[in-house]
Amino acid sequence: MLLIRALSMAVSVYMMIIFVRIILTWFSWVGNSGFQELLAKVTDPYLGWFRRFTFLRIGHIDLSPIAALGVLSLLNRLLGTLVVHGRISIGLILALSLQAVWGAVSFILGFLIIVLILRLVAYYIRANNYSPFWRVIESISQPVLNKISRLIFKDRILNFVTALIISISALFLSYVILRILVNIVSRALANLPI
Repeated sequence: MLLIRALSMAVSVYMMIIFVRIILTWFSWVGNSGFQELLAKVTDPYLGWFRRFTFLRIGHIDLSPIAALGVLSLLNRLLGTLVVHGRISIGLILALSLQAVWGAVSFILGFLIIVLILRLVAYYIRANNYSPFWRVIESISQPVLNKISRLIFKDRILNFVTALIISISALFLSYVILRILVNIVSRALANLPI
């Protein structure tokens, strides 16, 4: 059990290192320091494995680090469960896997809801759409808005504000329904005897 605890601690530390690496990439204007290069050498081989999956990119947003952290989180949960209970069942592995996937999906849904709310705010305050911040918000929100509008209303043309409000509502409702379903299915899987 001591080895499993040490492995769990190592996974937790590696997750923190990856998180620091991700945050530092947001501040590329700071320049590369020796510390950043060391972080890159330690984390980029693992993160690079996830970057090859093109479905993890939405416009300018790269979601591969979320997937990478999700896998490490799943591994950490499995190790923690093994330490506490001394065994792991297939049902528990499935339940923890479902929760790890839900963690990533809920983050993405929450992120998209916030982006669409920001876009709605930008519309009402008549924000400068040419500033870099609002251009990024627009580049993320527009494909999401188009896709949701097409799914719900097919070929009908909607007022921009109406489309935003309906899209925010649809994402929020999806979040709530999926959360309830994931909780029910996770409990059922965790209680499987195998």
